[in-house]
Amino acid sequence: MEITSAPLTGKEDLSLAYTPGVALVCEAIAADPSMTQHYTWVPNTVAVVSDGTAVLGLGDIGPAAAMPVMEGKAVLFKQFGGVDAVPICLDTTDTEEIIETVARLAPSFGGVNLEDISAPRCFEIEDRLKERLDIPVFHDDQHGTAVVALAALENALKLTGRDYATTRVVISGAGAAGVAIAKILIEAGITDLAVTDRKGVVHSGRDDLTPVKKALAEITADKAGRSGSLADALDGADVYLGVSGGTIPEEDIARMAPDAIIFAMANPTPEVHPDIAHKYARVVATGRSDFPNQINNVLAFPGIFRGALDVHATGITEGMKLAAANALAELVGDELREDFVIPGPFDPRVPGAVSAAVAEAARRDGVARR
Repeated sequence: MEITSAPLTGKEDLSLAYTPGVALVCEAIAADPSMTQHYTWVPNTVAVVSDGTAVLGLGDIGPAAAMPVMEGKAVLFKQFGGVDAVPICLDTTDTEEIIETVARLAPSFGGVNLEDISAPRCFEIEDRLKERLDIPVFHDDQHGTAVVALAALENALKLTGRDYATTRVVISGAGAAGVAIAKILIEAGITDLAVTDRKGVVHSGRDDLTPVKKALAEITADKAGRSGSLADALDGADVYLGVSGGTIPEEDIARMAPDAIIFAMANPTPEVHPDIAHKYARVVATGRSDFPNQINNVLAFPGIFRGALDVHATGITEGMKLAAANALAELVGDELREDFVIPGPFDPRVPGAVSAAVAEAARRDGVARR
């Protein structure tokens, strides 16, 4: 949408911007609430909401300390998507209170970006808000990471001559990002997938699984009959995706298949240092900006929200996320090489390509209202 502004320089401007002129706008919206999409900031504004329980690599530092990150996120929304964002840090970690608070704030916004909320509460909060609200609700720690990881993986598979159906993937980390990456990989066509946590492969034979991990096991390791430790899972694996922190021993990485793909995305310390990873892998990516192939959420969320807001979408579908990933992957084009499987954050083509793909997918999936 086109964003316009006007100066407030005198009595006539004031009478239009506030009383009495504003009353006409209020009456129009009262008669037809959809007019907020034309006469207010709502269609271009996103709430960036956190409770401060999973901030960057700092963990549970509370809502006050989380504010600088939310402010930074708002800057990224504006810079890379032209989206106005308002940082909101909530002084509660109670799931019900967060859901109620966000739901009551929702009329002021065109979308909600959940940020840095710890698992497993983040899953329920997002799911229930999506059911309750008719605007996009998106937990970036889950889906932004997943979209960018899939885009980079799509090109890495192409470079190494693999396809989704025959590629064996291991994900370490069964939190927000790990679960979302697993789900989007399955949507893309990966069939042999194991997710690990501190106790090894997440599979239904374990008696210590949370409901989230139980559901994850059923769509991942159970399908391929995987179990055991992370080292066991890595033996012969084509792809390792790390969203867990910690360090993977070199001898475990050495057990992977030839021409392996390693995305060690923990920040600031990757699970596998690139110098080690390059000994065994053909394609290596991290979450850091000082190494090639950065898996950076800023490639995804501004364009995803821009596209969703442009068509007044009621939500963000799996199809919209896959479209965003495909658009990112396609931007690499003929430049594809081992150290360039994903565009950089300042590639000027990224926001437009992602937003256009997302808008088209929203119309295709039936969630666009214009």
